[in-house]
This record gives sequence, C-alpha cells and structure tokens, in this order.
Amino acid sequence: MKVSTRFSDSIHLLAFVHIFQGKMPLTSENIAGSIETSPVMVRRLMVDLRRGGLLETRHGAADPKVSKPLDQISLLDVYLTIEKDKPLFEIDHKTNPACPVGGNIQPTLAEFYNQAETAAKAKLNEITLADVVDTILVKQKEKEYLKKEDENNA
Repeated sequence: MKVSTRFSDSIHLLAFVHIFQGKMPLTSENIAGSIETSPVMVRRLMVDLRRGGLLETRHGAADPKVSKPLDQISLLDVYLTIEKDKPLFEIDHKTNPACPVGGNIQPTLAEFYNQAETAAKAKLNEITLADVVDTILVKQKEKEYLKKEDENNA
C-alpha cells in the first residue's frame, strides 16, 4: 500500500508560499515544480487548505497567502485539515480469527496504535509552521555557505 504524501506536500506548499511570497508568481505550476507533483494535485491541496482556513486564495490570481501567522499554525492543524480523521496507522482486518495471532492481533495493535497516534499528534501540535520555515531557511543558508566555501577553495 502506498503511503500518502498529502500531509508533507501540504506543509511544503505552505512553506513555499510563505518563503516566495512577493518574489515570484505563486502559480500551481511553480509550486508543483518544487514539490515535484502535478499542478492539479497542488490545486487540490490548495482547496483543502483554503477550506481549512490555512490558506487564502483568489480565483484567477497566482497570489495565495498563508492565512495566519506561521507560529499560530501547528503541524497538527495541517494534518487535521488534510487527513481529517484518517488514522496514522492502519490495521489489517483480514486475518485468520482461528489463529492465536490472527485472532488477537487487531485489538492488540489497536491499543498500541492509539497510544502512538496520541503521542505523535501531541508532538505535531508542538511544532509550528514557523519552526519548519525557520529550519528550511537555516538549512538553505548553510548550503549556500558551504557552496561558497567550496568555490573559494577551488
């Protein structure tokens, strides 16, 4: 089963919009080029983010904006907006109930998965979009510095 990247793509989209606001046209094509997905997928994510109150868009304008200060948007906000009530972990419900493992694995994993999901969501609630953007900008500055050092040493 393929794991969805809608959550990480949505964080990417919001960070891209914030970082490149006023520096380039924020078309779905430009955003898709960064995410390496289709412009159609970007537009779908933008619709969900707009409905969730995280993104402001105007029809026909390539100028979306993050709708709140970045430090007021947690990664949990993005997750709930995009994935809604989809669980983080899926349990295989097609197991052999006559087998000691197959007959007990579902309720056992459900208990542990609930604990892990609660912990993961609590952590996502602590991390803001500002934390993500700040980290991206620091990492980019480090890359640029190292590239400059390499060029100076060449």
